[in-house]
Amino acid sequence: MAADRGLLLLLLSAAAIAGVASAAGPFLSADGVFQVSAGSTGRSLLQAKKNCAMNFEFQNYTIITSKCKGPKFPADQCCGAFKEFACPFRDYINEDSSDCSSAMFSYINLYGKYPPGLFANMCREGKKGLACTDAQSSIAANGGQRAQSSSLVLVTLVCGLVALLFH
Repeated sequence: MAADRGLLLLLLSAAAIAGVASAAGPFLSADGVFQVSAGSTGRSLLQAKKNCAMNFEFQNYTIITSKCKGPKFPADQCCGAFKEFACPFRDYINEDSSDCSSAMFSYINLYGKYPPGLFANMCREGKKGLACTDAQSSIAANGGQRAQSSSLVLVTLVCGLVALLFH
């Protein structure tokens, strides 16, 4: 009986963790993504941001650089390419406590030589930011994995192993 109660508690905890892991909405936040540097106010000026868990240095930026070309930088092509690149990483980019968005934009500008603020000024869809569709979000672009799916798999595996141990 005690083992059944422990297993139930474990499964409920796993479900709660999985729910938190999948709570991120299907948007690239306008607040986090397009605020690359300076302009922060309040206490955050004194708080250092943690390093990004995703390494943006070795991603495939040709998704953007092959479609978004100057001198005119057509908004439909540039914004579509930006979303195609960035949506799979939205969980990392939207994390305000990390430097993911600034790291990503640094590499986009390094490889694409884009004018400052190009994507922030052109790519707008609403109050929540850029909408990432399920198709864009499910792309495992650039060899990167989405934190949400990998953490969900990890939680499931750990729960299964613990359940086997207590059975």
